[in-house]
Amino acid sequence: MENILKSIELSAMRIKDAIDVKDFGYSNEQNSSGESQLQLDIQCDMIIEEEFSKIDSIHTIASEEKEKEMLLHEDGKYLIAFDPLDGSSLIDVNLSVGSIFGIYENSFEGSNLVASCYVVYGPRVELVFAYEGKVKLYLLQNNYFEFVKEIRLGEKGKLNAPGGTQQNWMPYHKEMVDGLFQEGYRLRYSGGMVPDLHQILLKGGGLFSYPATSDKPDGKLRKLFEVFPFAHVYTMAGGYAIDGKEELLSLDTKHIHDTSPCFFGSKYEIDRVKDVYSKA
Repeated sequence: MENILKSIELSAMRIKDAIDVKDFGYSNEQNSSGESQLQLDIQCDMIIEEEFSKIDSIHTIASEEKEKEMLLHEDGKYLIAFDPLDGSSLIDVNLSVGSIFGIYENSFEGSNLVASCYVVYGPRVELVFAYEGKVKLYLLQNNYFEFVKEIRLGEKGKLNAPGGTQQNWMPYHKEMVDGLFQEGYRLRYSGGMVPDLHQILLKGGGLFSYPATSDKPDGKLRKLFEVFPFAHVYTMAGGYAIDGKEELLSLDTKHIHDTSPCFFGSKYEIDRVKDVYSKA
């Protein structure tokens, strides 16, 4: 696992350099969802693939930018699903973006997730790694990721990050979100999953939600690349991660690009979600 973390760190440093200098124009390619890919998306995907190809313990990789998984080493132990540059559409307005990694054994299922990691590229580059019951924060300084602290969520937070187009929300979901605001919760939503979930973690709690909507009844965010890794981070940090009713890491996957509604937060907020969705 140490070699995998090191390869993620090397990838992150190369991606940071690419963000600083790379042309942000669109390519002629599309990703698995039919969305036009930025040149930067393709570059970041290639960087991570190249770094992972050097690690013998990695059996298979799957990228949000590719339709199918890729075998790297027949004798490898781990399978890694990653989103090379989550929120890349925010690059041109200079908002924070990130990379997300889920590290699995045996097969790409939430129950087989053994470690997870994400990187935030913002005013400074930070890396969060969840493994063996601990969630650790690292800061990039002088080409080295220095350990900062362990992260733990409180029982209740103050932040509310509601995703999805509001006109497509279910009425009970809107009522729940509005209720949190009436309690004094602060709106914190950039449109980037990584920075928004990172903020809730470092501020001690709150709720990030991306529900089922009328136009996306199975949710928008991908289980293997986005939902499961953050579910792993949040549960290890003392928080909770559900699809409205069930724990996210208990969900099955049929295809590497499966999606799910998702709610991440501290105990108070997730209890609210469960109460609302149990009556839906």
